[in-house]
Amino acid sequence: MARMNDIHVRAAQPDDAPTIVEFNRRLALESESIALQTATLAAGVAALLADGGKGRYFVACSNGRVVGQLMHTREWSDWRNGDIWWLQSVYVDADYRRRGVFRKLFEHLYGEARRDPTVVGLRLYVETHNRHARETYASLGMREAGYDVMEQFFNR
Repeated sequence: MARMNDIHVRAAQPDDAPTIVEFNRRLALESESIALQTATLAAGVAALLADGGKGRYFVACSNGRVVGQLMHTREWSDWRNGDIWWLQSVYVDADYRRRGVFRKLFEHLYGEARRDPTVVGLRLYVETHNRHARETYASLGMREAGYDVMEQFFNR
């Protein structure tokens, strides 16, 4: 089994798309019991990989195999005059969980954010019932923001 030293993080490439699609499919099922439409999901992943303005994926690899992923998108904050990077689509293959894979992904993104003077902070969504994720994020310095998320989606 991989140790943290065996994990390396890199920017996702277009040929990572099938794995990212599969990880996102699993993520939706595991976290929200949602079965995503594969064609829509594949198109969404491809669109982001083709347009860095939409965001970026990073993948964690062990022995040449993608074992985790993290996506980030940008939100402009007029209050802070800078970008907030949102962590999204966080997934670690079940066989690699609790082994430092997410920590490596987070540390990579955190380092990039700290080096970019236009970035003022990081945010993420976390399911209220996901105790392990909440503990992991807190151990990395994340804290509850005091906001609830509201949404409305359109049937298209």
